[in-house]
Amino acid sequence: MSHDGDAGVHPVDALFSGVIGQPRAVTQLKAAARHPVHAYLLFGPPGSGRAAAARGLAAALLCAENGCGNCPECRRALSGLHPDVVEYARTGATLTVEDAGVIRRQALMKPVEGDRQILVVRDIQSAVRSAPALLKTIEEPPPGTIFVLLADDLPAEMATIVSRCVLIRFDAVPEQVVARWLVEQGVDPDLSATVAAASGGRLDRARLMSEDPGFAHRQRLWRSVAQRLDGTGTAVCELASELLAATEEGLAPLRARHAQELAALVEQSEAAGQRGVAGRKQIDDRMKREERRWRTDDLRFGLTALAEEYRDRLLGAVAMPHPGAMPVGAPERRRMARHLDAIHAASAALDRNVNELLLLDGLLVELSDLDQ
Repeated sequence: MSHDGDAGVHPVDALFSGVIGQPRAVTQLKAAARHPVHAYLLFGPPGSGRAAAARGLAAALLCAENGCGNCPECRRALSGLHPDVVEYARTGATLTVEDAGVIRRQALMKPVEGDRQILVVRDIQSAVRSAPALLKTIEEPPPGTIFVLLADDLPAEMATIVSRCVLIRFDAVPEQVVARWLVEQGVDPDLSATVAAASGGRLDRARLMSEDPGFAHRQRLWRSVAQRLDGTGTAVCELASELLAATEEGLAPLRARHAQELAALVEQSEAAGQRGVAGRKQIDDRMKREERRWRTDDLRFGLTALAEEYRDRLLGAVAMPHPGAMPVGAPERRRMARHLDAIHAASAALDRNVNELLLLDGLLVELSDLDQ
């Protein structure tokens, strides 16, 4: 029995309740559940809801009623426990040719229980070199296999694979939507607004930051950098170490969430009579990648707070000075602008997997004008 004609809220909406601030994408996903094709590509920034959307789509594709939200197929798919929903994540920096071979072999396997298997492949944007090895399988998968690919962006090298998929775009969640969602989760409105501004449109990051008692301290620490730099190398070394230590402490909420997730998986495995958690290495690898990404995001958050402090200083210097104040000359304004450019360059460098301590040391040396 189909619910397509039912009045009110369609049951399939429940499958995408975890996808916040993406009405266009959810509309496409619900249409996909009714008229499935061989491959979908969900692309957009991390934390925009793609993983939750992939599980919701998988549930809808496996459900006999296109996503009732209540049957065992829906519940297991949403919880990541359905044997016909296979999630594959890279084990290294990219999806390699060896990874492509594993994916191809999985695509050829028959579904365990029903008529379909959903093969979710994360970080497909990293398959630049292995794309040719994946292309044939993705464009013509065996009957019963549906690909759901997840990507942060769409490199030009991936154009052929992209052209073989239905594209569903996810945007960074608007700041006001993040703030409202946090309030709905019981977070203080003032804290919600501050966290939403620092989240970069990422709901997962916003939720964890709202639970992090050290968040406000780290923000103040970064904004205090300008006052604490006194032109000495000692101050540079102490500050760099302190900033990295604070970043390490900021991993605590994510690690706590990982511990809870592992405990739940162990409990589910024991209840099913299994020895150990299936796919434990892939889970551990995914958690390590999430920690690395969290560190990078936290450092970028700190550099953003630092840039705001330096931007405020530059704007204050350019503005008309108050009566009796000494005007700020052009050389000083150029120096402030150079400092601001250095902060932006450091933030961009984080994408290149640089040594964090060397990066911060170099930046703080430049902000102290010790290299002049």
